[in-house]
Amino acid sequence: MKKLSLFALILPLLGCSHVGENNEVSSKQNNIKQEPPIIEDEKPKNVSSTKEDNRSYNFNDLNSQIINISQEEETAKPFVKKESTLLDVIIIRQTPELRNGCEVTSLAMMLNYAGVQTNKMELYRQIKKDPDPLIKSPKGDFLHWGNPDHGFVGDMTGKQPGYAAFEQPMIDLINKKLPGRAVNLTNQPFEKILEHVSSGFPVVIWTTGDYRLPDRWEAWNHGKEYIKTPLDLHVVLLVGYDEGHVYLNDPLSGKKQVKVNKDQFIASWNALKNRAVSYK
Repeated sequence: MKKLSLFALILPLLGCSHVGENNEVSSKQNNIKQEPPIIEDEKPKNVSSTKEDNRSYNFNDLNSQIINISQEEETAKPFVKKESTLLDVIIIRQTPELRNGCEVTSLAMMLNYAGVQTNKMELYRQIKKDPDPLIKSPKGDFLHWGNPDHGFVGDMTGKQPGYAAFEQPMIDLINKKLPGRAVNLTNQPFEKILEHVSSGFPVVIWTTGDYRLPDRWEAWNHGKEYIKTPLDLHVVLLVGYDEGHVYLNDPLSGKKQVKVNKDQFIASWNALKNRAVSYK
């Protein structure tokens, strides 16, 4: 009991020891003379002030930003091919001036649709030509002639034998009229060609005179090259399609939007090594 009573007397002394110190500090603070607060300059030292942007913005600046945003939105959208398309492209006949000029005449239709002021005769003069003459055997077999990959082979007017030009001379001529805008669709899936037409661009495309499989094959040498190709080759302008058909502007018949069975046409196009050119 004595030990317990002694502990009870000591406990209040431990609990109040800090209170006594705080009272002493408080009394000392009351005796300190209050100095007026020092107010420093509110502007930070050694900090450069921010310059105001005094540039003025006009309507064109804002408009360009809006256009950029809309262009980004357009590029983000996936392309969806239309179920059917039919472009209204002027028809131009290759005859009587260019009996063998289906390539440049089809190209003239396409370029006019693109807004280029030209005609078949101008393109006839400007397209590259392979000048190698036709050499036949005594039996009439073709021995040597030009290469359509290099330029038009033979005489386009029909006064002398003439054949054709393939896609590269046509691409070169398109780029001459529409710098940097030629599109070579050769060896692309036919669906890609239809997508291009769906986007509003007619396509110069290789086929045969009756849009069927070729049946008049010929071969000759050109230097060290051996060229085998159908003589009943023809070039038209693809201007439309629907589920089962394609629509062609034919420079030889002079008919516009000729309706042809799609599968039949694709077979002839495949036989002509899937050649097609356009612009963008």
